[in-house]
Amino acid sequence: MKTTYLLPALFLFLTGTSSVYAAEKQAPTDYYKAMWDPIHFSPAIDSATNEQCLRCHQEIMERTVLPSAPAGVPVESTLAWYQTLGTYEGPQKTFHQRHLSTPYAKKVMDMKCTTCHQGSDPREEAPNPPDLQKTSFTLRKSVNPNICLMCHGSFPDYKRMGLPSHWNESGEMFQNNCLLCHAGIRTTRHQVNYLKPEAIEAAGKEDSDSCFGCHGGRQWYRISYPYPRHAWKGMAEEIPEWAKQRPTESEPRFRKQQQAQK
Repeated sequence: MKTTYLLPALFLFLTGTSSVYAAEKQAPTDYYKAMWDPIHFSPAIDSATNEQCLRCHQEIMERTVLPSAPAGVPVESTLAWYQTLGTYEGPQKTFHQRHLSTPYAKKVMDMKCTTCHQGSDPREEAPNPPDLQKTSFTLRKSVNPNICLMCHGSFPDYKRMGLPSHWNESGEMFQNNCLLCHAGIRTTRHQVNYLKPEAIEAAGKEDSDSCFGCHGGRQWYRISYPYPRHAWKGMAEEIPEWAKQRPTESEPRFRKQQQAQK
């Protein structure tokens, strides 16, 4: 066993820190103690709260957007891509604020720091300068792109949905109302612990941008996310060819508590 793999245990022994992170624990002031704090590893990170994370990382919520773009364009004279949908209100906000503290985020989301961030193991930190031979190294604080795809994938294949063209072009034919069809198709939706299902369904009835915002309107990638096909009432027994490889349950850590207890 490499000596480096003994470091976490050695740190716990020398500091007397329990493997379970206590909510009332004071934030460490030493950088290396903080780096090896048990909250950055399983099992403690699995139950870490936003309050515990922000005790040390509060600065990410206090930052503001740049007053102007590098090209000199003032922030007041242009819209960010996320501001082009009717669901966004107010001035531009930073990345973390848009996911945790804006009115819309609080309305339809229940995001946690750990929804995206699953720890930061210094043993796997990519060296600087990079060592091209160590391909197993990753960047610290990196996020699995699949997590982003869950809300920022491209619009699904419109042919698969029976649409004549992309929603941008054919939406008006359906009154720009996603629920015109989806009130009876794929009716078990958003049952994950980082969203508020009832609030999303209500918002979708008021404004289809609430649906399209995540399903293509805030697209970051050219591929869509393969959402699990949770069974719904009236679901056809025959599985379409394109759906045969789809999971039927969400990833365990994203399941709502009542689902996890089944």
